[in-house]
Amino acid sequence: MSLFDVSALVIVMITLAAMPSTSVALVVARSATMNLVNGVAVSMGIVLGDLIFVGLALLGLTTLSELMGGFFLAVKVAAGMYLIWFGINLIRSRTKNLTCKYSGTDGGLPASFLAGLFVTLGDVKAIFFYASLFPAIIDISALTLPDIAAILFITAATVGGVKLAYAFAATKVMVMNKELRTTNKTRLVSALS
Repeated sequence: MSLFDVSALVIVMITLAAMPSTSVALVVARSATMNLVNGVAVSMGIVLGDLIFVGLALLGLTTLSELMGGFFLAVKVAAGMYLIWFGINLIRSRTKNLTCKYSGTDGGLPASFLAGLFVTLGDVKAIFFYASLFPAIIDISALTLPDIAAILFITAATVGGVKLAYAFAATKVMVMNKELRTTNKTRLVSALS
């Protein structure tokens, strides 16, 4: 794998990971409404999903997707149903969740991790990338074991890094929002004194 191949892969992976998508929305929602640790768990689930796609691409995604077509459809439907359920819960409890009080009743870390994994496995953008663009960037037939290790590292670092940045940003926004409300209450009390 040449330096050009590595550079192209890094740029494409960062760009695709940073684009607004279902996975970004899930990371931000879990981080903002639960806590940073749940956002990190979602991010790790997303990374595992991407690593699975890398493995499938290296083994021949086209053949495997034909053999397991129903599985991909089932995962996509399950991920969609989960996101609908999650969205309904966010709408119904919007005010309560904006205070960042996580009660631990929404399945916790395993649910966050699995949500990230299933959303990624059902993500059309990810499937399209690993089935068509990935083989166009990387000559899969010429890969060596160190090349495969580098691809796995690049995938984990780029996708994980971008998703973790979203998780940290969402958590920071919620903390700033809470501090702003506290400051406004302090000003009100001071003004009334």
